[in-house]
Amino acid sequence: MIRDDVKTAQIAAMKGGDKATVAATRLIQAAIKNRDIELRTASTQPDDDLLVTEVLQKMIKQRRESIDMYRKGGREELAQAEEGEVAVIERFLPQQMSEDEARSAIDALATELGAGSVKDMGRVMAALKDRFAGKMDMAKASGLVKARLG
Repeated sequence: MIRDDVKTAQIAAMKGGDKATVAATRLIQAAIKNRDIELRTASTQPDDDLLVTEVLQKMIKQRRESIDMYRKGGREELAQAEEGEVAVIERFLPQQMSEDEARSAIDALATELGAGSVKDMGRVMAALKDRFAGKMDMAKASGLVKARLG
């Protein structure tokens, strides 16, 4: 489980004196715990690795936005610190599909669903999310689906 991998990496980083990794893993664990608390009242619980993957992807997205803002503001040292956190977070994400693999999966799914126009995009995206959550970047997939159906 990804959650266990994060804990193991944190312990190893503490023993090795890697302060940047310790800090990043603490942030990851805090974000996961916050998500767990949010889901306490939910009627259905998602798969644990899927939940953790969603949290990690959200954290990466936030940090990439911060990196852009820091660079625009001339704060390169802060941008580099954020990039270090992104590198640590990405270590725990499952292997993402390549663009070619994503295209072929989208083509197969669109054919299977009989999707032929942009009006069917919602159905295709919902099916993609069900089948490939955590393995495919849904922001990029959205553009690929639009190109396929457009």
